[in-house]
Amino acid sequence: MKKENLKEVVSRDAHCFGCSQKNPYGLKMKFYTDETALYSWLSVPPHLCGWDGIVHGGVLSTILDEIMGWSAIYTLRRVTMTKTMTIDFLKPVYIEDKLRAEGRIVERVSDREVIVEGKLYKGDDVLCAQTRGTFAVFTAKAIKRMNLMPQESLGSLGEYLDQ
Repeated sequence: MKKENLKEVVSRDAHCFGCSQKNPYGLKMKFYTDETALYSWLSVPPHLCGWDGIVHGGVLSTILDEIMGWSAIYTLRRVTMTKTMTIDFLKPVYIEDKLRAEGRIVERVSDREVIVEGKLYKGDDVLCAQTRGTFAVFTAKAIKRMNLMPQESLGSLGEYLDQ
C-alpha cells in the first residue's frame, strides 16, 4: 500500500497535538484513505523521547487515538470523542522509526456509539501496538448545543461532517 494511491484527508486544526501541521511540538500526522480505513505515515520526533530512545507509551496511545478518531469522523461524517480505549503494546518503538498507523470502524453499536480499532506498524509490517476503542458519536448540531468543543475546532472538521 502506498499513500500515493490513496485520498488525503486534511485536518485544518491549528492546535491539535496529533494532527496539526502548525503545532511545533506535535506529531504532525497526515491522513489518507482507501475508503475502508484511514492510514498515517509518521516518525516520532526526538523531543518526544522516552527512556533510552524508546517512544513513551502515552505518545503511542495518542497516535492510535488520533487514527481511530479520524477514522470514525471520516467514515461516519460525525464528530466522535473517545470514551474508552485498550492498548496492547507488543514491540518497542524508537524515536524516528518509520511508522504506519491504521484505523477502521469495526462495529456500529448504535447511532451514538462505535467500536474502532487502531494498529501501529514499524518497518516491514511489524505490529508494535494495537487498540480497540469505544467512541461517542455526535452530530455537529449536538456539539454546538452541548458546547463540547470550540466553534473554531468544529469548523476545522466542516468538510467532513454532515450538518
